[in-house]
Amino acid sequence: MPQIVGFLQELLTELDSAIEPGAPNPYMNMLLHLLDSHFEGRVVSPSSMVASSGVPYATSTRKLAEITDAGLIEQRARTKTGKTFSLHPSPKLLSLFHQLSSRIDRIARERYGQTSAASTDYYFGESYQPGQATIPPPRALRQALKLPGGLRILVHGDPTFMVMENLKRQFEQMIGTDIVQRAFSIDRLREESLRNADRAKSRYDLIAVDLPWVGEFVKKGVIRPLHDVMDINRLDPSDFHTAGWRAAHWEGVPYGVPSQTTPELMFYRRDWFSRAGLQAPKTTDDVIAAARQFHEPQHGRYGVAWNGARGTALGHTFMMTCADFGQPVIDMGAIAGGYDADHLDRDDLRPMLDSDRALAAAEYLMELLDYSPPDILSMSWYERVRPYAAGRVAMAYGYTLLAPYFELDDTCPAHGNTGYVPHPHGPNAAPIAPVGGYVLCIPANLPDDRIPDTVEALVAFTSPAAQKLYALEGSRTAPRYSVGSDPDVRRLSPIFELVDQMSWRDELQFWPRPPIPQISDIISVCGTELHDMLRGIVTPRQALARAQAQAEQLLRQSVT
Repeated sequence: MPQIVGFLQELLTELDSAIEPGAPNPYMNMLLHLLDSHFEGRVVSPSSMVASSGVPYATSTRKLAEITDAGLIEQRARTKTGKTFSLHPSPKLLSLFHQLSSRIDRIARERYGQTSAASTDYYFGESYQPGQATIPPPRALRQALKLPGGLRILVHGDPTFMVMENLKRQFEQMIGTDIVQRAFSIDRLREESLRNADRAKSRYDLIAVDLPWVGEFVKKGVIRPLHDVMDINRLDPSDFHTAGWRAAHWEGVPYGVPSQTTPELMFYRRDWFSRAGLQAPKTTDDVIAAARQFHEPQHGRYGVAWNGARGTALGHTFMMTCADFGQPVIDMGAIAGGYDADHLDRDDLRPMLDSDRALAAAEYLMELLDYSPPDILSMSWYERVRPYAAGRVAMAYGYTLLAPYFELDDTCPAHGNTGYVPHPHGPNAAPIAPVGGYVLCIPANLPDDRIPDTVEALVAFTSPAAQKLYALEGSRTAPRYSVGSDPDVRRLSPIFELVDQMSWRDELQFWPRPPIPQISDIISVCGTELHDMLRGIVTPRQALARAQAQAEQLLRQSVT
């Protein structure tokens, strides 16, 4: 839409000056000015609209009133008296222009003989196909948020939240106030969230909470239940991927809204596999066989990359690898699709780190070590994807949110040559895609007078329109089915359709990292003990026995 708006603005300028006699089109001039400012995050006043019309003041004022009466413009008060107001596109205008943009783009391509994925994907009757409805851009809130100091958000420093930072001006225009966003690494984010909970008043209106932290943050009183402050139906819960929405709950109560649902998948080089006559890896044995075939360290090429760094990074990897072998890290009840991670507020939980399947997972990591880059034991979230993007690794375990590193950079050898599959599974286990990501939560100690406007911001930031915008700007996470099925989004990457399919097949699961209150400490224990194993200091059985003993002690401790 921004491209079409700019195109029409330039086209009208050329037409107005090329032919005499001629007359400006004040309606279109003003509406294009309004839309352009909306996309750029600029405030529009009535006087600036009049100035953009290209006709005398009296005429433009009358024309402005006509398009306002037609429901194409909304007014938002800028002062308490309401005498000064800003102008914004109405949902009606955004919807109409969204449809117009698609038609103009298609007509231009057809007339000038250009073809692309964007044009060839269109076919007669597309808009009547189920699941093909396109989501219009975000609209401005009817009332500007009244939050002294602006909206304050604490987030993780990952690509999706950085997209939000890049769109800061547009979202500030949408909610009518400043946005102050602080971003931290995963461990520092948890520390700051817990530190903030000890303050008399929260410094943040919204905080991003990693899915495994939900239970801990509920038990420690860090976040508040959403149903106490809002109507949950406003969020359209059925539109969220089931696993992502369930992971935002503790004992059936919602505490956050998914802002990104990003499963960890196996990335693999389709071109390498095709030349070698190999199929996409489905099992852990397939991974080892392919890694062995592609591993050529003398030529700077390696089989597989993963999280091997000590502590949090490796701890997450080990838990997900246990899940690949069908083993939850605590004794949860088996249900369809995996294990019951919805009812974990119990005192009888026991770690399962000393089981045979956990041992098989640990031994699998030892095998991976033989076909990994030499710096694997210091690789974490981003380091594992960089050598894959650079063409030095055949396969990499990675969250979908990391895919922009090579999907958006056509200089990367992995660009356009990457396939995506769920985690390859071990014997007698099923393929799963462990769900990661963050939910946006309201701190329990947020002052009451800030809660209503914070709720409005929460609804706006997690809406289909906002999440589609994140995708269009480079994010590869889509927590909602409606966003993943949007034609504009599906053209961007195969990830969106694949993740939707995995969700329908019940492969998206959050039980591999159960959100019990002690999970962060157990992750750290696993990441420390398994790192010693990978370094050859202890055997797999010794590492698991030590991790089991420490995890049992942690589960006996209170977290309140």
